[in-house]
Amino acid sequence: MAEPKGQPTGYRVPEVTRIVGISYRQLDYWARTGLVRPSIRDAQGSGTQRLYSFQDLAVLKLVKRMLDSGVNLQQIRKAMGTLKDLKEPALGTTLISDGSRIYSVESPDEVVDLLAKGQGVFAIAVDKVWTDLQGTLEKEGRKRTRGTVSAGSA
Repeated sequence: MAEPKGQPTGYRVPEVTRIVGISYRQLDYWARTGLVRPSIRDAQGSGTQRLYSFQDLAVLKLVKRMLDSGVNLQQIRKAMGTLKDLKEPALGTTLISDGSRIYSVESPDEVVDLLAKGQGVFAIAVDKVWTDLQGTLEKEGRKRTRGTVSAGSA
């Protein structure tokens, strides 16, 4: 899926925290530690602002959903690293966790196997995160008539 048409090319920190539903401290920590760095513009010292892309927001929402599901940040870091290493895009991927590991499911049979072993799992469909984010940004876009930033703006 592509970025929604008509959307701005970048999102500043206050917008990101509101859209994703995380605190400034969380976002700052995740950027400083490399969990999710802004792909458009990272902070370059005092007075500069991070600028996040739509894809960055989708990843941030995915991280938040995993945290909300009880997965610890260390496991999320490992899972996100693995997802980044995959040759194929994460869209269409479903993530499952038994509380101590996170799995990427490629077919319904794998899900059935996990459940048949009696393990409690949760699933997050990456497409659903993406679609929800698109809807949120469409609503935000209607409210957001000024303050739009492009990659070349300061």
